[in-house]
Amino acid sequence: MYIFLFLLSFALTYFIKEIAIKKSLVADVNERSSHTTPTPHGGGIAIAVSWFIGITYFYFTDGMSTPLYVALMVGVIISLVSYLDDLFELSPKVRLLTQAIVAFVALYSLGGLEQINLFFFTLENQIVTNIFAFFMIIWFINLYNFLDGIDGYAGSETLFLALAGCTLFGGEHFIVLAVAVLGFLLWNWQQAKIFMGDVGSTLLGYNVAIFTIYYTNQESTNFWIWIILFGVFWFDATVTLYRRFRNKERLSQAHKKHAYQRLVQSGWRHDRVVISSLLVNLLLFVIIYFMGVNLLSFVVTCALLYGCIKFVDSKKGFA
Repeated sequence: MYIFLFLLSFALTYFIKEIAIKKSLVADVNERSSHTTPTPHGGGIAIAVSWFIGITYFYFTDGMSTPLYVALMVGVIISLVSYLDDLFELSPKVRLLTQAIVAFVALYSLGGLEQINLFFFTLENQIVTNIFAFFMIIWFINLYNFLDGIDGYAGSETLFLALAGCTLFGGEHFIVLAVAVLGFLLWNWQQAKIFMGDVGSTLLGYNVAIFTIYYTNQESTNFWIWIILFGVFWFDATVTLYRRFRNKERLSQAHKKHAYQRLVQSGWRHDRVVISSLLVNLLLFVIIYFMGVNLLSFVVTCALLYGCIKFVDSKKGFA
């Protein structure tokens, strides 16, 4: 089944690429782009189709948790609306309303976020924890979209998270995600033949949020495992957002100020940026695997990621 899903993703990506070229469905070069030539988009459809087929198969054959399956399947809505956005550029209000509805349904399916372990005490107020989880889902959806800007970057991050999740927690759904993304990633590596588009990036961000909530409900300290593993993306997105806010920039305006974008502007090839990111991810996994989940491991993670940001600043300043 894993081989079938990989081949399905690989073949679908190829056919979507060919159709996009014929229909002129390409991502044009603009002020936010890190690519220099118009490139077909919509490859995330292949990821989504392979992913939803895969988790449905394992749900009915191997008994995947019903709350997890239902919450993940709600991602169909995100994928459909994001694909329409790729085609027609929907209003931000429509996108945000969709994300809010999906976040609410997902939380209901999972039984909410039961508690948040804050190292020194555990927050168990269901109103507070679920408000936090609601906005976390929306933030993860959007930040994944923000970070999908160079060849192979978003796909490689997902591949890492899927393999790390499988190693630490087990579960067929992680392998399904890995092979679904890998089939697309082979077409998306520099020089990318196709981009995933919002239909792929928003779904992947949503999945990470669902994994975080689901496994946190199993064991409260698991929250920090996902926060640390996902550190490269959320740290870059959050620091960049803060810096733009501090500079009094219009936050809705397109920009090229994320760390990975500035490395490309400094002269790094896309694949060099991605491989460097994967090496940082490997260090994050080592922190979790050998140091465990505690305040020190989180502090070390933040110090490592801050060091990475300062390294990028030395290559290309944040203007």
